[in-house]
Amino acid sequence: MLKSIRNLDYTIIFCRDIEAMKHFYRDILGFPVSRDSGTWVEFQLGSVRLTLNSRGSGYDGVREHHGAPLLDGAGLQLAFRVAPAEVDSCFDELQQKGVSILQPPTTHQRTNHRTLFFKDPENNILEIYAEV
Repeated sequence: MLKSIRNLDYTIIFCRDIEAMKHFYRDILGFPVSRDSGTWVEFQLGSVRLTLNSRGSGYDGVREHHGAPLLDGAGLQLAFRVAPAEVDSCFDELQQKGVSILQPPTTHQRTNHRTLFFKDPENNILEIYAEV
């Protein structure tokens, strides 16, 4: 019954340094922690959970497949939607917190999106965007 799948419940990021990642998502981005077991940290964002998992921890038969971490490239990209006026406000706040920006707020005519790109401590690409 694979056709019955209709929702993505959570996304898991495998982390080399879960404490640095937790600090970034909790203290820099301000995401609320809903669960923290040390090697597994969940943030509830609306109806989706963003989860950090220490690389090599978790279920037997699965953790062995986490693989080697990427050292200088992105493993994933996450996109967070906000209201149009909030893209620039998020940019200002990220700059005040010392976050390195990949691309400042830009309006893309082709997609009708206003976007802002930056990285987390493990080089994953994060996007804050609005439909304009």
